[in-house]
Parts: sequence; C-alpha cells; structure tokens
Amino acid sequence: MFPLWKAVLSESFLGYISWCLYHALPPMIYYFPLQTLALTGLEVFAVAFFSPIFLVIGPFWRLANNKYILALLRLTTVGNLASYQAPNASIRLFILAAGVSSSLLVQTVTWWSGNSLQRFIRIWGFMLGKIMLLALRIWYTSLNPVWSSQAANTVILTIGFIAAVERIYSGGDRRKQEANKTGNAVRETVAHPHWLLSGIAFGSLMFLTLWIFGEVSLISRWAVSGHPHTGPDPNPYGGTVLLGLAHGLMLSFWSWSSIIYLTVTYSILFCSFTGLASSAGLLYLHTWSAAIAGNILAVFTMCVWPQLAGRFVSCLHPGKAMSTAMFAYVLELFFCVWCTAYKFVPGGIYFRESSHLLLGFIMLCIGVDFLTGPKKELSSIFEVKSNQKPLFRKSKNYIKLLLWLFVGVGLLGLGLRYKTYQKKLGRGVPKRDFSAMIWPFRFAYDNEGWSNLEGSANLLNQTGADFITIIESDASKPFIGNNDPTMWLGERLGFYTDFGPSTRDHTWGIMALSRYPIVKSTHHLLPSPEGEIAPAISMTVNFTGKLVDFVVAHFGNEEEDLDRKLQAIVVSNLLKTSSKQVVFLGYITSAPGSRDYTELIENGNVQDIDSTDHDRWCSYIMYRGVIRLGYARISHAGLSDSEVQMAKFRIPDHLDSYVDNDRTVTDPSQVPEDIHFNPRFGSYKDGHNYEHIHHFHMSTPKYFK
Repeated sequence: MFPLWKAVLSESFLGYISWCLYHALPPMIYYFPLQTLALTGLEVFAVAFFSPIFLVIGPFWRLANNKYILALLRLTTVGNLASYQAPNASIRLFILAAGVSSSLLVQTVTWWSGNSLQRFIRIWGFMLGKIMLLALRIWYTSLNPVWSSQAANTVILTIGFIAAVERIYSGGDRRKQEANKTGNAVRETVAHPHWLLSGIAFGSLMFLTLWIFGEVSLISRWAVSGHPHTGPDPNPYGGTVLLGLAHGLMLSFWSWSSIIYLTVTYSILFCSFTGLASSAGLLYLHTWSAAIAGNILAVFTMCVWPQLAGRFVSCLHPGKAMSTAMFAYVLELFFCVWCTAYKFVPGGIYFRESSHLLLGFIMLCIGVDFLTGPKKELSSIFEVKSNQKPLFRKSKNYIKLLLWLFVGVGLLGLGLRYKTYQKKLGRGVPKRDFSAMIWPFRFAYDNEGWSNLEGSANLLNQTGADFITIIESDASKPFIGNNDPTMWLGERLGFYTDFGPSTRDHTWGIMALSRYPIVKSTHHLLPSPEGEIAPAISMTVNFTGKLVDFVVAHFGNEEEDLDRKLQAIVVSNLLKTSSKQVVFLGYITSAPGSRDYTELIENGNVQDIDSTDHDRWCSYIMYRGVIRLGYARISHAGLSDSEVQMAKFRIPDHLDSYVDNDRTVTDPSQVPEDIHFNPRFGSYKDGHNYEHIHHFHMSTPKYFK
C-alpha cells in the first residue's frame, strides 16, 4: 500500500489545482462581455463544466477508466495552469476550459472507481485543497498565487506535475480491473439511487463554497458598513472565517452512530435550521451581527461537505450525478451574474437584486438532501464492507494534521500582513495641500484580461495622490474573481480604506483610499429604478487636524435618463448638506453643462475644477471651500479603459476670508515646485495620448494661481 501521508498530500495539492481552475474560468468568460457590455457568445465556454455528461455513455466511461487515458487527463489538468502564460485572453480562455473539462472527468472517474480508501482520500483531498487555496490567497492578499505571477505559476505547475506523476505511479491510478467497474466500487459503499437530488445538492454546495467562501475576506465585505462602525476588517478577522471552515470539517469526524437516534434527529434538524438562519443573517443583518452569522454559515458549510460528498459518490450513476451537480453549479453562477448585471443580459429585469432567492434555493437543496439521506459521515459510508479500518484511522489523522497545517499557515500570513499594514498607516505628514483623484479601473483587470493590481499600485503611488476613489472596484463576486482590490491596494500603499456599499447590495463597487484617517463615512445606494444600483460614499477625512468632506459617486449608464436625473438630485443634496469644505469625485456619464452636471453645480453649491474643459463625459472633480491648485488627466495606457483625473487643493487658513485661484497657467515654472504634478508623466499635452504609456493629455496639466 502506498504511503498514506504522500497520498493525502498529493491529492490535496491536486484538489487545490482543481479549485484554481473552477475559480478562474468564470472571470475569464466574464472578461469578454465586460469589454462590450453585452453577451458575446463566448459564454458557451461554460459547457466545459458539463464534460462529465460523456461518462454517461458506457464506452466513454471505460475509456476514461483506462489507466493511460486517466494519466493523460491528470497531466492535462495540471498542464492547463500554464494558461496564465498564454499570449492573449482568447487562448487563455480556451486552455482554461480544457483544464476544467479534464479536471471534472478525472474527479468523476476517481471518485467512483478504486477501493474505498483511495476514494476516501481523493474526496478529502478535494476538500483540503479548498482550505489550501484559502491559506495561499491570504499570503497573496486575496489573490490566487497561481494567477498572480509567472514565477508562482511555474512553481505550482511544477509541484502539480510531481503530485500528478506520484498519483499515477504510486498505485493510485493502477486499480484492479474489477475496481474499474462502477458497480463494484459503489457496492463498497451504501448505495444511494437518488442521483438527481444528490447532484443538485452537491453542485449547490460547491457554488456556495465558491460564492461566499471563495476568499476569507468575503464575509467582511458582505457585512461592511461606513466608518467608524465598519464591522470586522478582513485583516485580521478573516482568520475567524478560516477557523470556522476548519472547525466545520472537524465536526464532520464526529460519529453519528455513537449518538442515540433522538439526538441525531434533533441535531440534523437543528443543523439545517442553523444553515438557513445563518445565511439569512448574513443577508439581512449588519456589521458584526452579519459577520457572526457568516462565521456560523462557514461552520455549517464545511460540516455538511463530507456528508453530502459521501452521499453524492454513493449514487449509482456517476456521469449523471456529476453532470447534474455541474448543471446546478453553472445555473447558480449565471443567476448570480444576472442579479447584478441585469441591465446587460436577456431577462435580467426579472432577476435583479435577487441574491436572497439564490441563497434560499441553495440552502433548500442542501437541507433537503441532508435531511433525506443516510446520516453517516464520509468514512462510515466507505467502511461498510472495508477491512481497512486501521488505514482509515491513520488517513484521518493525516487529514486532520494537514488541515491544521494549512490553517496555521493562513493565520500566520494574516498576522504578518496585519503587523506590516499597521506600521504603514498614519505616515501622512501635516500639510495644507492635498491631492485627490478618481479612476475607473474595471475590477482590477487590464485591457488584455490580466490582473492590473501591480500596475495600478505603481500608478497610484507615482501620482502622489492623498485621496483616491476607484470606480468598479467590487471584485468579490465569483464571476469577477472573488478577490479584494480595496484590501490589496490599501495594504500595498499603506492607505486607510473604505470598501463602499456591501457586496450584497449588487453594485459594481466604489472604494476610497486615503493617506489620512477617515473620521466617518456613510454608504449610499442611489435611486436606480431602471438600471443597475449606483453606489456613493459621503465621508470626512482628517488632514492632520483639518477636516475635509468628500462625496464620491458612480452614476448609472447614459441610457438610464431617469436614473441619472434622480441620482444627480440625491448627490447634489449630499453636497449641499456637507460641510463648508467638500470635494466631489464622480462618474456621472453626462457632458459639461448638461442637466445632471448643472444640478450638481447649482443645487450642490460646488465649482468645477476646470469649467473650460468641455471634452469630458464620465469623470468629474468639483469642490467647495478649498483653493484649487492644479488639474491633470493621465492616460490609462491599457491598464484600464479610462483615464485618471486628479486635482490639487489647499485648505485655507480662514474659511470666511480666503480667495480662490482664478488664473490658469500651463507652465509649471510659474507656480511653486511643491504643487507640481509628478514629471514622470511627461509635460503638458494637447489631445489624447495614444502611446501605451501613462502620460498627461487632454490639455493638462493645468495650474491655478
């Protein structure tokens, strides 16, 4: 018998690779409609999740069970991680889809073939792979290392090939012929004929694990509110989510057979109620209450994983069961897209903001399967006719050891990140001048479909901005990447952060980063009767003793005239009721002088940073009670589809007697050097900058004196 520890470790790493592929394909598909704001037809690549349907056909099942074909599928699965190094997004999408298809074929074959101990370790390896993924994402500040850098991708690819070869040659894929037959493998377990119900429940459980527990920061982002009562920050409180998931898996080792029938019955009913109540709490409670509900849901989710997985692989029809699971998974994934992107998809109006229906359906599917099936944990199902009980006990010990090793690695990463971040905060020096900028950066993806966070951090750092608002920032959704650009940029730059409206509010997100402490903030959902929910934040920042208000907003699309009209009214009222010193940074999809622009200027009682700049459409900077010093527009250079706009201001010593600058100059030598924009972006330039570099353009930079 092959060494158990090596088997558990290899299967866990291969489980991690499978999760990486399943996480990566939806954002890669979504990238293309993100470019066009419409369905592109490439959504058809989601059929990669349906590859197990071929295994319903007898000859295909026997072919996939061939040890050479299975070895090829294993190596193909691992090799497709190299999609990260593909030359363009289209090729990457194709390779990723092939990887997902191969992985699901391998999972279906290996979960239903082989002896009980082999199957037990493979299924647990998949669950441990999820914990490993979360632990590694902690070290990469919510990013998956395999999709973050070529070096990490190459290392993981190499280790993955080693693990796959170990599985191929150790005996893990060289089964006796009779074990290749599905019937014999399933007869070693408690046979369970209801493949339809088990498939839907397992697919729903997989999607729940991706949607809400794809990264440990997500619970905090579902529960977030404005300053100072923001709820738990993802660092360090994401550690409680990781612990909750780990404890859920540990609870699954409890033997139901050792508890009297009545206790079992009440425990099952209570467990299902716990899942339903905690999911409702995560949806409808706020800050700490919602986070506690989310942590309870974490325990519940991983507690039912071994039992539902055991029931799932007890089904008599592996191809049908896995295909059903993936159909439920993909359907729920698309429903999740429809809940937020309803304006750009057919029938979206019927599903807008319906996450409560999706979560309710998932809990119903899990609960029904949980209540109606045999009440046994995974090893009990496999040990029915097994004479390998000592090996099962030993493998459980290795599984627990590896589980807590992953958790320990994750918690260590959180601790080190937290300590580093706290040291970076509060380094803003006292000064009267400050700079503010706005930038739409499309969920941290560049124009070629790759992560742009490293480039974004470099760009933001080079601008020297003290206050930054970023539009389209909520990447915590499963079809965008399940990551947290707000946390990533905040920790990298050493800025205080405000995530903006919760991810459960179905907005595209708006974040604020500040070099100086955020005293208070309020999150707003602007009126959006026709289009997608528009987010806004009103906040106060303490510039070393001088308080300045900021209002940042992302209006609806050009086509939604009523939405923009109502949103302009609400935001102008926010500006009007702000303090005497306020800066507005907004994406308002209206031309200078338009109805909405005029509403903000006149009713909001603010001034445009440069009323002579008529070549604007989306981003605007307005102000009141501060002195304008400079204005610049910087080309995006392919890092996003939108430019950076920024302005420099001075806080007057005497608010009642100051005079604003009204003269415009383009020669930086005519103003003090300390208010110059960074010369790294070149010099004054008329018209668009079409070069693939960040450069001043559109008749900027301008200075005021």
